[in-house]
Amino acid sequence: MSRTFETIAEPATAEFVVQGSEFIGHARPVDSVDAAEAFVARIREEYADATHNVPAYRVRADADGELLREYSSDDGEPSGSAGKPALNVLEQRDLENCAVVVTRYFGGTELGVGGLVRAYSRAVKDAVDAAGVVEERPHERVSVTVEYDDSGTVRGILESEGYEFDADYAADVTFDVRVPLEEADALRDRLRSATSGRVDLGKADE
Repeated sequence: MSRTFETIAEPATAEFVVQGSEFIGHARPVDSVDAAEAFVARIREEYADATHNVPAYRVRADADGELLREYSSDDGEPSGSAGKPALNVLEQRDLENCAVVVTRYFGGTELGVGGLVRAYSRAVKDAVDAAGVVEERPHERVSVTVEYDDSGTVRGILESEGYEFDADYAADVTFDVRVPLEEADALRDRLRSATSGRVDLGKADE
């Protein structure tokens, strides 16, 4: 059985000022490396006028959590003064499927490497504290496509199980469902049975 892990509960930000420089820590739970990269790109675009946007993330690369993708960047700060300290906070708290970006607006005073390490670490710690930490089970996203006649049956099953999903009503109806990994096969079997096989099941894009 895939092991549980800790991640942050919800997106959050935290702000503070050190010697005139404003630091904004952004944290978000993510399900994939692509989602982490998209979050980093969005923050960089939203805060394009900032002096630095320093990213770090730890994301499961397999269901069992044996492989973790870890990434950080100093984004122009002195080597080792920003990205690694940000990542270290995630490592020390043993957080997975979590991405952070620390935005800095330079205030005119150099903080030195030690000051930067403390500031970037604090920004991540404060953002994580604001988000809260929860225990999570590994999930996968399942794409469920049916004709309209079967859509009510499928929706009823998903709602009765409490699964998170989005529905797209086009020529057919496609449900993008977030399912605990250990329950995914049983859900597929149940949907096939309930629709007498009139269901197209795949892996949803994350």
